[in-house]
Amino acid sequence: MEEQVAATRAPGGAEDGGASAGSPTLEAGIEAEAAELLPFLMPGARAELQAEAARHVLALTGSGPGRALLAGQAALLRALAELAAAPVPAPACDASRALVNLAADPGLHELLLAADPGLPARLLGRALDPQWPWADEAAAALSNLSREPAPCAAVMAVLEAAEPGEPVLERLVRALCTPGYNARAPLHYLGPLLSNLCQRPAARAFLLDPDRCMIQRLLPFTHYPDSSVRRGGVVATLRNCCLEHRHHEWLLGSEVDILPFLLLPLAGPEDFSEEEMERLPIDLQYLPPDKQREPDVNIRKMLIEAIMLLTATATGRQQVRDQGAYLVLRELHSWEPEPAVRVTCEKLIQVLIGDEPERGMENLLEVQVPEDVEWQLQQLDRQEQEQCEQEREAQQLAPEQPRERPVPR
Repeated sequence: MEEQVAATRAPGGAEDGGASAGSPTLEAGIEAEAAELLPFLMPGARAELQAEAARHVLALTGSGPGRALLAGQAALLRALAELAAAPVPAPACDASRALVNLAADPGLHELLLAADPGLPARLLGRALDPQWPWADEAAAALSNLSREPAPCAAVMAVLEAAEPGEPVLERLVRALCTPGYNARAPLHYLGPLLSNLCQRPAARAFLLDPDRCMIQRLLPFTHYPDSSVRRGGVVATLRNCCLEHRHHEWLLGSEVDILPFLLLPLAGPEDFSEEEMERLPIDLQYLPPDKQREPDVNIRKMLIEAIMLLTATATGRQQVRDQGAYLVLRELHSWEPEPAVRVTCEKLIQVLIGDEPERGMENLLEVQVPEDVEWQLQQLDRQEQEQCEQEREAQQLAPEQPRERPVPR
């Protein structure tokens, strides 16, 4: 998930009718302004001038040319990073927001880390400081910075090099799962930060350690009502952890019991028969008539993808079938207004109701697909995406007549 904060428009920018983006006039102007701003961002500058300089930098980060040119100013970036972690009266809020905007551009990640190799550690320290008022901005900047593999590895290196004591990843989960951990910052962006870190096998291994009970702490946030950012980050984290098929039996077993937490946000107020109701987990039985499904289309898709990963092995498929997942998915498919999510749901239903793979191919994550078959599957995926786009456009033009597709039975 990418976050970018609003910024005042840079004076003379293309938005203001000045020189066009990328023109020599604009570049020279921004470079000159950056050079003028640097002394006022340094420690010891007068507070009011420092605050004004930070506002100007934030404004520059509001445009693509401004971000690109600032990324080439290594001294200014170092000063900005230090300012973002400086105590009051330093303008740490605007400095942090400027870093959020800069980190939102993947092309600038390498330049940011080169200008200040200590940036991940600095941001992480502030994000996990329960007294820091702009901890959410620090978390958002880290979330943006860790989306790509290389900077994500740099953030993980900071976690692994931390001082002895409570592991930093455990502190991150504790902060994310503790309401009021920071009374002045909601810390929602710790969710997407955690999901980004779970690109790394080491992070997944840490969360999936049965002795730490990390996954169990995250599960209630799959239906956290106050923030789709936090909720989506947790769901993405769980989906990434489901890549580790060796842990599926533990995840689906009674010690974790992950499936009801993935299915409940997908369930609506359906009135199942008594026989069908008994097949469902207790938490999904007799839901109230006002039960709402997950409103965010991307989160619904990630929930289905997580369940799909849990069906990679024969044992996992059987456990998912035994808990009545098909019933929830059948009703979701009938309700789902988003074509792409409906297609994903169809694929999972086909796995649950289809024949078992041949002997030796039971683990779907380990099946070696021939190159020509893989190319054909990619072509089919592209065709499905095009069809989904056409259906979405048709729904936008005529929402009263959405296209329906029969659910596989």
